Amino acid sequence: MSIIIDPYTWIALAVLFALAEIIVPGGVIFFLGVSSVIVATSLWLGLVTSWINALSLFFISSLALIVSLRAVVSRFAEGDSSMANTEEILDEVDEIVEVLDTIGPGESVGTISFRGTSWRALGDGREIKEGAQARIVSRENTTYIVDPVAR
Repeated sequence: MSIIIDPYTWIALAVLFALAEIIVPGGVIFFLGVSSVIVATSLWLGLVTSWINALSLFFISSLALIVSLRAVVSRFAEGDSSMANTEEILDEVDEIVEVLDTIGPGESVGTISFRGTSWRALGDGREIKEGAQARIVSRENTTYIVDPVAR
């Protein structure tokens, strides 16, 4: 158990935690490294003399740092985040598109041009001729459901 009360062991552990934080970011491992430095310093100063006290100090300081400082550090160190529309179809409904290949009659699949790309499209059973315009109603996987636009 003498390895646990060696300050150099705790410094080596702090370096490993620092490297691990680079590989797996998240902020928790950083506080484990800081706790290792606290234990190493306490061992050098003679404040901690047994392996039980060293491990107890490590666990208590790690928990205290994570609980008290993680939210504060996260505000300054976290990456950018944004809230996007998770229902992408909401941005697409009611868009007017051009019919590239005739859709229908019945369940005959056609093609539309939407945002510079060709997409498979189904109608409501009516025929929508090539060159006409259609309105997006919904989407099923990669196939758009469209209605003819009245002229």
